[in-house]
Parts: sequence; C-alpha cells; structure tokens
Amino acid sequence: MVCVRTVVFVAMDEFQLLDLAGPLDVVRAATLLGADPPYEAVVATPGGRPVRAESGLLVSADTSVHALAAGDRAVDTLVVVGGVGARGLVRDEALLDDLRLIAGRARRTTAVCTGAILLAAAGLLDGFTATTHWAYCDELRRTSEAVDVLPDRIYVHDRDRWTSAGVTAGIDLFLALVEDDSGAEIAHAIAGWLVVFVRRPGGQAQFSAQLRTQPARTPAIEGVQRWLPDHLAEDLSVDTLAGRAGMSSRSFARTFVAETGTTPAAYVEELRVEAARRLLEGSDLTVETVAKAVGFRRAETLYRAFRRRVATTPDRYRQHFARSSA
Repeated sequence: MVCVRTVVFVAMDEFQLLDLAGPLDVVRAATLLGADPPYEAVVATPGGRPVRAESGLLVSADTSVHALAAGDRAVDTLVVVGGVGARGLVRDEALLDDLRLIAGRARRTTAVCTGAILLAAAGLLDGFTATTHWAYCDELRRTSEAVDVLPDRIYVHDRDRWTSAGVTAGIDLFLALVEDDSGAEIAHAIAGWLVVFVRRPGGQAQFSAQLRTQPARTPAIEGVQRWLPDHLAEDLSVDTLAGRAGMSSRSFARTFVAETGTTPAAYVEELRVEAARRLLEGSDLTVETVAKAVGFRRAETLYRAFRRRVATTPDRYRQHFARSSA
C-alpha cells in the first residue's frame, strides 16, 4: 500500500519561482484537503545547495539531484521546473544522467514551462507529445526532433509524461495530476482553496485567436479582423468576407493567409469556439443554442470544432468551469 506520494521538484539557479511555488501549493492543499495517500514534496537541486530564483528569492534544498538518483528512495512524480537556469543545463551530462535514473523509477515524469527542454535533452520526451511556454516551443523542437511539440496547449498528458506551458499553467497541470490521482472533487476543492478563477482543461489555448494571429497589414483585411468578433452568427464565408474587404475571393484568401498565418475559415472557427467557450462558462444555454449563437448551424459542428481546438467536448468544458466556480 502506498503511504505517501513523494513529489520531487528539481530546481536550479535562475528558476521561475511560480513554476515551483504554484505546484507546491497545489500538492500542499491536496494533503490538507484529505488526499489519500497524502503528498510529500521534496526539493532537489544540483549539489543539494540553495538555489536563487530569477526573481532573486533564495530557496533551500532537501537533497541533491545526484543523491536522489544514487539512492533508492521511492519517487511518485518527478518534476523539472523551468526558467533561464533549466535551459542552461541542457549540456550538463551528469545532471541529465541523474534525471534519467530518477525518471526510471518514478511513476510519472513531468515538467513545468522550460523544464520540458531539460527533459528533452535527457531523451525523456522522445516519442512523446509535449508542450512548453509558447516562446520556447521552437527551442524544444530543436533540442529533440523526437518530441512531438504541441505549441498551443496549457498542458499535455501523454502516458506517464506530463508537461505544461509556463508560469501559472503549472497550477493547471498539478490540478490535473491531483484529479488523476484522487478524482475531480478534490481537484476542484483545491482550485477553490487557491482561488483559481477557472481550472482550465489541458487543451485550452495559451492565447486567444486575436493574440495568436498577427494583425493584417492590409487595412481592408485588418478591418475584417476587427469586425468579425461582433458578427459571428452571420454568414462568414470567404466570399462574404472578401466582399466586405472589397477584394476578390481568391485575392482575399491569399492575402489573409500571407498576412495572418492562417486561413479565413480557420480564423473564423477559432473565434467561434472562443465565443462558445465564454457562453458555456457563463450561461446555462444548451449546447445546441450556443452553437447557433456563435454561427455553427448544428451542435455536431461545434463538437467537432471543439475537439480540434480545445481537445475536449463542450459538455466537459462546461463541467470543468461549473465545478471550479461552485
């Protein structure tokens, strides 16, 4: 019988403080709220010495990474936190060897933010899907071509590997880990305890469509971009949008892709899914009514778009919000 779940946090100089503090508070709250078995947090650092966060705060260590790797202490979850320091250790072969040894006996291996780059350097994400902070997804790809990087996810779960985007996304990741261990009820109780506004599903995007997509340079197309969010229930075919821009359909579509990096159809779908999310979060409208309100003719179309964009269903998304806001 498991008496305690030992969660090992690997931190280093110039780590991102919230990458450590957020997940630590989640596991602490889980134990306070009755997680069975409870969690034990262990901070391991190179050399077992205190490490200084990017913010300047000095954090003490419980043990060294090497001592943990050389010993036989049971490890439930290995966590590598991110920050400038994590990216600077990708060529530290001794540390990478220690991470491989610890991961080899851990039930699951996880990373917050750029901690994923360190895992990738150790080969621990080869053959897995993963994510990291949006600004470092290309670096994660360069570190290991064997990693399938999903750049627009809050967190990614692939078998016994869990990775998350940066900073506050570590809280979302650890709420999901606790739910995986002990069920949704305690995870939602922790979200309330920590005053988390919404416990976001892993498939939720790191940015909104307008922030992810660069504004067009052509004034007519940029005008269409600004007009779209308030007219989602209307006919938004390429022909219609091109007419509004005063361009031929072919020229409009070609220019839109060149200047925004996405097609008009994909952009419209993403805006509609975002609008549907807001309605699912803040109203009791049926999924069919929500679908029609944002411009999808049928609920089935919304379901398909939601799976593509959010990696969950509208019902499941609403369930997450309702529980965390209860």
